[in-house]
Amino acid sequence: MLLKIEHLGIAVDNLEESIPIYEALLNTPCYKKELVASEGVMAAFFQVGPNKIELLEASNPDSPIAKFLATKGKGFHHVAFQTDNIEQEIERLIGQGFTLIHQTPKEGADRQMIAFLHPKSSDKLLVEICQEKH
Repeated sequence: MLLKIEHLGIAVDNLEESIPIYEALLNTPCYKKELVASEGVMAAFFQVGPNKIELLEASNPDSPIAKFLATKGKGFHHVAFQTDNIEQEIERLIGQGFTLIHQTPKEGADRQMIAFLHPKSSDKLLVEICQEKH
């Protein structure tokens, strides 16, 4: 079951330039920066009420974020939903006909296990499913 929007992902060219802008906009400090080597991304996080904003900078030129930035430019990248059982949620989504990029959960940023739906099956929206690691 999906519980809430866990975070919104925003692709940026340069975290060091974007972090001060988002700190001023959101009126809150960046609480964490983290390299997610498996995704080729450096992430920065902001807590906004019960939700988070995740800024994403490519850490290598072949990463999905680098490709996204090259074709679409910076801006909204994905929505992430929190679940309390990621394996069950993956099965449910596959049963509903969605195509997943990750059919088994993998380690993501900020203590999360993650799986992405392919945007071709979710009305061109990149969707991430997250479950906090225990």
